[in-house]
Amino acid sequence: MSISFPFSAIVGQDEMKLAILVAAVDPGVGGVLIFGDRGTGKSTAVRALAALLPKMRVVVGCRYGCDPSAPACAGAEPCAALQAKKTSQVPVPVVDLPLGATEDRVVGALDIERALTQGVKSFEPGLLARANRGFLYIDEVNLLEDHLVDLLIDVAASGENVVEREGLSVRHPARFVLVGSGNPEEGELRPQLLDRFGLAVDVRTPTDLATRVEVIRRRDAFERDRAAFAAAWKKEEDRLRRRIVAARAKLPQVVVPDAMLERVAKLCMALGTDGLRGELTLMRAARALAALDGVAEVGDAQVRRIARPALRHRLRRDPLDDADAGVRVDRVLAEAFAG
Repeated sequence: MSISFPFSAIVGQDEMKLAILVAAVDPGVGGVLIFGDRGTGKSTAVRALAALLPKMRVVVGCRYGCDPSAPACAGAEPCAALQAKKTSQVPVPVVDLPLGATEDRVVGALDIERALTQGVKSFEPGLLARANRGFLYIDEVNLLEDHLVDLLIDVAASGENVVEREGLSVRHPARFVLVGSGNPEEGELRPQLLDRFGLAVDVRTPTDLATRVEVIRRRDAFERDRAAFAAAWKKEEDRLRRRIVAARAKLPQVVVPDAMLERVAKLCMALGTDGLRGELTLMRAARALAALDGVAEVGDAQVRRIARPALRHRLRRDPLDDADAGVRVDRVLAEAFAG
């Protein structure tokens, strides 16, 4: 089993780590888009997430990772495994979607071998089935082919994958947190998919000497002896894992006061965001952050910290204002929360 770089050992990139943790606490936030320079820890952070998350309980033998508490399996075939009610704990899936993947590999396809040898039409699940209840990671998401973008938009909106092949009609659950990373120099993301990401963060190459030296030192130590490095960070990883578990348990009890909802709505109005998805995402993300902080009520502190990732990618381009989207959010945020 390969050893991932520990999440808690990542130096800097606080906004990226915060967004990933918020999405881990509440998948309903809608996923994370990470754009920035090459070699800034984007892929490292996502892969570290798999080892960090607490294990989930699944039905043994179910090809869709069904929740044992689900009333019925929504898979392609009657699930005898669910009826047996045998369960086990498995790592939360973090599935890579390669840029060159075919549509059949992503959504699933007819099992040709079984069809030829047994004369039975059987469904072979794809990457979306493997990612159910977990994370679907797309590196260089801005280079993804248009037909796959359209497919992901539909599945992300419905939480269900529908496949029709050779007279076989299949529906199965496909609820996952979408995580994308890319370099903006290689092309922009289609607006339809951009809007599906709850949070968006920009990562930049560190500019101060001390941070760069520490990144090099830790990465070198990890490459020299991965097991020893992971053991040295085990206590921090366990502490962070317990924090996520506690936040998930606390999340339903966190309150968002009406006064805070008004401030969130006024902030989005001042920024001119389209629709109400900005307000909903900001509210959910602030609530998840409050749960991480261990507080019972969303306050200014949570909204201030998560507003930039929740809103920066929802702003219209202003030809009269060439400021970065994050700077525009900070500017309006300072005015809205003045005093």
